[in-house]
Amino acid sequence: MSGSTPFKMRLVHLDLKGAPPKVSYLSEIFPLFRALGANGLLIEYEDMFPYEGPLRLLRAKYAYSPSEIKEILHLAGLNELEVIPLVQTFGHMEVYYLGEGEASRRWLQQEQNSTGKLCLSHMRAVASHVQTQRPSVTPLVWDDMLRDLPEDQLAASGVPQLVEPVLWDYAADLDVHGKVLLMQKYWRCGFPRLWAASAFKGATGPSQAVPPIRHHLRNHVQWLQVAGSRPTDSLQGIILTGWQRYDHFSVLCELLPAGVPSLAACLQLLLHGGFDGDAKAKVENLLGISNLEMMDPVRQAPCSPPRPISPLPVLLSPSPPVETAVLSRALCREGAGSFPGSNILALVTQVSLHLRSSVDALLEGNTYVTGWFSPYHRRRKLIHPVMVQHIQPAALSLLAQWSTLVRELEVALQLAFYPDAVEEWLEENVHPSLQRLQALLQDLSKVATPPPPPPPTSPGRDTAQDP
Repeated sequence: MSGSTPFKMRLVHLDLKGAPPKVSYLSEIFPLFRALGANGLLIEYEDMFPYEGPLRLLRAKYAYSPSEIKEILHLAGLNELEVIPLVQTFGHMEVYYLGEGEASRRWLQQEQNSTGKLCLSHMRAVASHVQTQRPSVTPLVWDDMLRDLPEDQLAASGVPQLVEPVLWDYAADLDVHGKVLLMQKYWRCGFPRLWAASAFKGATGPSQAVPPIRHHLRNHVQWLQVAGSRPTDSLQGIILTGWQRYDHFSVLCELLPAGVPSLAACLQLLLHGGFDGDAKAKVENLLGISNLEMMDPVRQAPCSPPRPISPLPVLLSPSPPVETAVLSRALCREGAGSFPGSNILALVTQVSLHLRSSVDALLEGNTYVTGWFSPYHRRRKLIHPVMVQHIQPAALSLLAQWSTLVRELEVALQLAFYPDAVEEWLEENVHPSLQRLQALLQDLSKVATPPPPPPPTSPGRDTAQDP
C-alpha cells in the first residue's frame, strides 16, 4: 500500500482533550482509518486516561475506564494500527512561561545559563527517565522549542541521543526549503531520526466546524516535497494531526466525523504521491460519496498551483457561491456518504453554513422586521397588527425547520460522543441563533396578544344619570 510514499509510518492523531469519541464509534472508524492508508495512531489521552492515585483528580467526568483503554488498544491491534501515546510533560503546560518561576529565575541568574538550556535540561531529564524505565521506548518531541536553539548548544545537550523530533507545520504554503534546512540542522546536531507532522483538521481556526479540504491537501503536497528533496526514509513517518481544541480553554473545533473526508483525501494523497484521479476515486469509493468537492463547503478562492507534483488545483477547483437551498440539497443525507459519522458531517455542515445566516437574513434582512419591528419597536411593544402576519409565519417556519434538524443532530451526536461534548457543541453553535429567533417570536407574541378587558363595574346606581 505504501510503495509510492516516502512516509512508511502514517499516524492519525486523536486529540481527546475535546469531544472524545465513545469506544463504540472508534470501533467503527478504526477499520476505515486502515482502509484509507493509516498504519498507526497518536493518541493524546489528556484527561480521558483513567489515572489512579494522586493523579486521579486529572480524570475527566467521562474518562475512559481501564477496560475501555484496553478495548481501544485491542481495536487498534485488530486493524494493524500501531499506537503511540501522547502524554503532556512540557508542551501544553508551562512552556510559554519558561524561566518565570522563582527557582528558574535563580538558575538563570547564573553565568552562561539560558532559557534554551533550561528547556533542554528538562527534556533530557524526562527522556532519561523514560529510557531508564522503558529502554525499548524512544520519546518523540514536538520540535518548536528546538528550532531556534544554537546548533552547538543542542548538540552538546545530550538530547539528540535520547529523543526524535517531530517537525510540525500545518500551513498550506509551508516553506519547503526552510524545512529541508531545519532537517539538515537536526542531523548535524546528532538526531538520528526525524518525523513530520501535518494536519487534517483543527489548524485553520479555533471555532472551525468543517475542515477546508483544499488547505489540508496543499499542506500534505508541501510535506511530500520536503520528503522528496531528501534521501529515501529521511523521515520516519508523518503524523496527521487532528486537533480538537487549540488548548484546554478554547472552544471545540472540527469534530472527528466532520474531518473524515479531509483525512481520507490527505492519506490517499500521501499513498499516491499526489492527489490524482485514482486517489480521488478511492476516497469517494471508501467514503460512499459521489463528489469529494461537495465535502469542502468553504470553497476557498483560487490559489497558485504548487510545483507539478499533483493535479490538485484541477480536481478541487473553486466554485462560485451557490444559494443556500441548492447547497443544502447537495449536502443532504444521500450525498453525505456512508462512512461512520457521515450523518453528523451532513448536519454539522448545514448548521455551520446556514443556521446563523438564515436567522440573520430574517432579523436583519427582512424588510418587515427591520422596518416595522425594529429593536425600538420591540422594546416598546409597538407593531401594526397587519405586520404580525408578515413576520410571524416566516419566523415560526424557520424555527420549526431548524428545531427538527437540531433534534436529529443531537441524536446523532449522542451516539458518538459523551453528554458534555454534545452540550458544548450545541450551546456554542446552535443555541445562540435559535435563542435570537425565539426571542423575536416571544416579542411578537406579547405584542399580538390583546390586552385583557377592563374589570366590570360594580352594580348600583348609575351616577351619570340625572336625578
